[in-house]
Amino acid sequence: MRYISTRGTAPVLTFDMATLGGLAGDGGLYLPERWPTLTAGQITALRGASYVDTAVAVMAPFTEGVIAPEDLRALCAQAYGRFAHGAVTPLVQLDAQHWLLELFHGPTLAFKDVALQLLGLLFERFLAGSDQQLTVVGATSGDTGSAAIDALAGRAGVDVFMLHPKGRVSDVQRRQMTTVLAPNIHNIAIDGSFDDAQALVKAMFNTPEFAGRFTLSAVNSINWARLMAQIVYYFYAAVRLGAPERPVAFSVPTGNFGDVFAGYVAAKMGLPVARLIVATNVNDILHRALSTGDYSAGTVTPTQSPSMDIQVSSNFERLLFDLSGRDGAATAAQMAGFEARRAMALTDAQRAGAAALFSSDRIDADNMALGMRWAYEFAGQIIDPHTAIGLAAARRAGLARDIPVVTLATAHPAKFRDAVERATGARPSIPARIGDLFEREERFATLPASFADITAYVAERATPRA
Repeated sequence: MRYISTRGTAPVLTFDMATLGGLAGDGGLYLPERWPTLTAGQITALRGASYVDTAVAVMAPFTEGVIAPEDLRALCAQAYGRFAHGAVTPLVQLDAQHWLLELFHGPTLAFKDVALQLLGLLFERFLAGSDQQLTVVGATSGDTGSAAIDALAGRAGVDVFMLHPKGRVSDVQRRQMTTVLAPNIHNIAIDGSFDDAQALVKAMFNTPEFAGRFTLSAVNSINWARLMAQIVYYFYAAVRLGAPERPVAFSVPTGNFGDVFAGYVAAKMGLPVARLIVATNVNDILHRALSTGDYSAGTVTPTQSPSMDIQVSSNFERLLFDLSGRDGAATAAQMAGFEARRAMALTDAQRAGAAALFSSDRIDADNMALGMRWAYEFAGQIIDPHTAIGLAAARRAGLARDIPVVTLATAHPAKFRDAVERATGARPSIPARIGDLFEREERFATLPASFADITAYVAERATPRA
C-alpha cells in the first residue's frame, strides 16, 4: 500500500515513511492511495474474534509490504496488553437501541490510547537500527498529549514536544502530561487556544528553515497510522451487533474529525454503517459545515468538554479530498482559500457525498448535562462530558428503532470529575492505576503562542538532523 497527499504534490510514500513523517511536505495529509475492502464473509469471520485478531484483519491491508501479519499481531498484542479490560473496547447496553463503546480502558483513560499505544511501537520499530532521532511535535486539547507521552516516554530515538492550551484542559488531563518526567518529554503550556497550538505545529512542518533542521513527526490525528488504528473498533463493535447482515449507526463526539473519519473509512472498507452522527459542542464548525455547507472558523468558546473546543478540524480535509474525487489540486486550492480567509463553502458534490453517510448535531451545555444525567439515572452509567454530547446527539437522531446506535465513550469520567459531579451528583473516582496522580511532581514550560518562542524552545532541546 502506498500513501498520497490530499494536496497532490508531496512524494508518494510507503506506510513506514508516512508514519514517521506525519504531515505531508505540501501541507496536506496522507491517505492510502485506495481503500481496501473486506468481503461480507471476511467481516462475518470477525464474530467472536479477539480485539487483536480483529486489528490484524482490519489493518493488514494498510501495512502490506512493510509489516508482515505475524509481526503486526505481535505489535497489537503488546499495545493492547496494557488495557484494563480483556475486550479492550467493550460494549455496554443502555436501552433497547443505544450502546456505549468504552474506549477508555487504556493507560491514560482516553480513546487516544487505542491508537497511540500502537503508534509508539511503530515508531520504535521503524527507527530500530538507524541513527535517526525523531522530533515529535504535537498539539493537544487534552487527551492526545497524555496518550502520546505515555506511549513515547523513555523510548530511544524520540524527543516529544507537546503543546496544550494553558488553563483549558482538565486538571487530570494536565497532570497526566506534566507529571511524566522522562528526559525525552517536553510539555509546553501556551497562552492561547488549541487551534493556536495546532496552527503552530503545522507551521513548524511547513517552514523549511525550521523543518529542515530536524526529523519532524506527528502524533496528532494528522498522522495516518493513528486513524488506521481507530478503524478497528468500528468493526469490533459492529460485528457484535449483527454486522454485516445488520447495519449499525455510530455517534461520535467530535472536535478534530479524526475519530469519525475512521468510521468513514470503515464504511468505505465494506462495514455496513447506517449513519455517522457528528456530535459537536457549541464550537460547531463541523455541524455548520455538514448541515449548511458553511465551513467558517469563529472564536473558540471554552466549555466543559475541552477536547472538542476546536474551530479548525484538521482531518476534515481528508473527507473533502475523498468527496472531491481525490483531486489534490482542487483540495489544495480549497484549503488555501480557507487558510487565507478562515472560511469556505463546501461544493455541491462534497455536501451530497457527506449527506449520504453523515448527519450532525450541536449539543449545548444544558443538553450535555442532561445526557450525563440520563445515562446515570436511567442506565446506571457515569459518563464524561464528551461522551454525553455524543449520547445526546444519538438519542435525538431519529433513527429507525431496528438500527442499533453506538455512542463512542471517548474518556473515563474521572478525567472530568467536577463536570460529572455537577450534572449527576456523583463524583467519579480515579482508577487505582493513576491514583497517585495528584501527588506527583509537575514539570512544564509556559510560553506565548508565538512561532518564534516555540521554535526557539524546541531548537534548544531537540536533536538536529544528522
